[in-house]
Amino acid sequence: MSLHLNKPGLRALGIAESFVRSRPTSIMAGVVMRADLRVDGLAYAHATVGGDDGTENVLRLYRQLNRADVNALILSGAAISWFNIIDLQEVFEKTERPLICLTYEESPGLEKYIREYFHSPEEKLRRYRGLGERLPVRLKTGYEVFVRARGASIEEARILLNKFTRDGRVPEPVRLAGLAARAALRDLKK
Repeated sequence: MSLHLNKPGLRALGIAESFVRSRPTSIMAGVVMRADLRVDGLAYAHATVGGDDGTENVLRLYRQLNRADVNALILSGAAISWFNIIDLQEVFEKTERPLICLTYEESPGLEKYIREYFHSPEEKLRRYRGLGERLPVRLKTGYEVFVRARGASIEEARILLNKFTRDGRVPEPVRLAGLAARAALRDLKK
């Protein structure tokens, strides 16, 4: 499916998570939002902290929402829940939707930490290397984000992100998904 960036009902599924290392699972939230910034859906999933089920749970969120009208997915990071690496290509292929994965800071990468924290890091390292290069994108707000895109060019990703970013560097579907995940996690801690 290609991005229809001028479509009046353009919708994105923003996915973010919240975790603490002392809990076995994180809370993942998915928010469907229209380009007019109206929220159109919300779902939750869990990922294992330090595990390898992030990809499966992104797909679970997508299937749970059951929304054929979602035009693109925007993920807040590919290494969630303490190095639970999401396979971006698999998510793109199984959803058949363009995928934009964001990070917000320059970084020398995670290989050193994966080797340090995991006894048998080979599979995590393979998944991490499969993410590919992050490319800087300057948003209309003046902020820079780092993007990995599947099914969209970097220019299409920039246009999509600008449609969903009001201020700062975090697009609204991802910002709201992060708020929902943090609120649900706080509720679990009580």
